[in-house]
Amino acid sequence: MKTTHKIVNGDSRQMNFIQDKSVHLVVTSPPYWQLKETIRDGQANRFSGSFEEAVNELERLLTDAVRSRMLADVPLGAFLSGGIDSSLVVALMQKEHSLPVKSFTIGFSEFDYDESPYARRISEHLGTEHTELCVMPSEIQSVIPQLAEMFDEPFADMSQIPTYLVSKLARRDVTVCLSGDGGDELFGGYNRYFHIGNIWNKIQKVPARHQLSKLMSYYAKHTPLAYKKQGIARYSQILDIANPHQLYAELNRHWSPEEVMAQDFIDPSEQLGYGNAMAELSNPQLNWMALDTLTYLPDDILTKVDRASMAASLEARVPLLDHRIVEFAWSLPQEYRFGQDQGKRILSSLLERHVPKKLFQRPKVGFGVPIGEWLRGSLQDWAESLLSEQSLNAHGLLNTQLIRKRWEEHSACEVNWQYPLWDVLMFQSWYADQ
Repeated sequence: MKTTHKIVNGDSRQMNFIQDKSVHLVVTSPPYWQLKETIRDGQANRFSGSFEEAVNELERLLTDAVRSRMLADVPLGAFLSGGIDSSLVVALMQKEHSLPVKSFTIGFSEFDYDESPYARRISEHLGTEHTELCVMPSEIQSVIPQLAEMFDEPFADMSQIPTYLVSKLARRDVTVCLSGDGGDELFGGYNRYFHIGNIWNKIQKVPARHQLSKLMSYYAKHTPLAYKKQGIARYSQILDIANPHQLYAELNRHWSPEEVMAQDFIDPSEQLGYGNAMAELSNPQLNWMALDTLTYLPDDILTKVDRASMAASLEARVPLLDHRIVEFAWSLPQEYRFGQDQGKRILSSLLERHVPKKLFQRPKVGFGVPIGEWLRGSLQDWAESLLSEQSLNAHGLLNTQLIRKRWEEHSACEVNWQYPLWDVLMFQSWYADQ
């Protein structure tokens, strides 16, 4: 005879169901903190002080957030790229610390990707104990076979490689590192927040754009000029987009699910909420920032930092994502975050109190590696083995013909498909490791 006991805990919103020695826990309690509610509260209760008062408040909050994350009974340091976010975290760490803070960065032999000189200048100004390592392509490529095991999922952000290498470097001297992640999403640091807004404004001025989109789509399919097909098809898609939120989703994915998937799928743009306004945000830039904070930040940026650092036995902490700073950021007037097609105005002003502007004011580069070139060179055999028809057909999930076509175009230097190909390579590498 089966016996069922219903146990109600506390306010009756959490219930345990016990049946035949099996325990089924049903949790219906709401989370104690939600981004959507924080955004609504911030928009409804705006910070009413001056810009200078806002900078003062941010310094107070961030200093306390940094101070609390410096509590450790093991050696502690910080990642320093030389950008605004990491430089600000390190500056406040140094202000709180009587001895030089240990800071870490890596450089690359490929100059276009090397940000180490910027970090070095910031370190010299702040007086940190700085460790810098210039890594060669062979060292970077040696990490690639480890990625599937390191991330335990098909994770395809290329900056996962330098993030692991700088974590490995830091672990030689420290056990905990502070990171500047979160500043771009909270304070509008990504260039795309401005570029996509400008694109949307131009699209709306195109006469009969939906009809023009259909004509371009037809031409893309029938043009004998193969090298123009991609660009024409892309413009056709963009012209037919209904609102700025859908435009943001379209321009921030490497593959169209309809093309690359060989089976039924759930469109990630619908699943993640792209194409819709969030928390009643009518301003496109704010909506994009909210969606990035809810999706891109935890699913990409923080996943990358957490798994790459833990693979090196290093703990990473992110003071900019202290809940008080998130709440404060969403209460700010938009002009305190944005200024003249540039984001992070308030963060820049705060950093300028500690570091001369000439040392950190520069175009945003990102933490990248020249994967596209390597796929045509030293990594070509590795990539070919994963992108062969046999490997792609092994699971039947992806459009083998399309992927092979893009791999051949990339190999022949016709089109640089490094980002979409890296997505597939990371999936293939993960799948082969199962």
